[in-house]
Amino acid sequence: MLIHPLNLAVVIDRMARLVGADPDDIEADMAILGVEIADVTADALVEPGRWRARDYHRADRPVSLADCVAGVCAVTMGIALATSDAHCAHMVRDEGGAVVALPDSKGVRP
Repeated sequence: MLIHPLNLAVVIDRMARLVGADPDDIEADMAILGVEIADVTADALVEPGRWRARDYHRADRPVSLADCVAGVCAVTMGIALATSDAHCAHMVRDEGGAVVALPDSKGVRP
């Protein structure tokens, strides 16, 4: 498994703020699970802005910049993006990527 550093930062932030997890423990747990942190290039940091400019729509496709980062990382590396977010999944597919559709909190897959 692979995660972009920005997406790892989001995971750490949310886990620490919402459930009180220790940020260092979160990073260590990710390593134990075999999650690798992607090496990023300057283009990998700029391209998500292009994606969001093309794909974002306030009502129809409210993708975050972090969604775009994850999508670009997956497409660039030639791997499928695992997500339960329908808007993110549709964006990745529209950009030519593959998606592993995970169930959301209601059990619905994108």
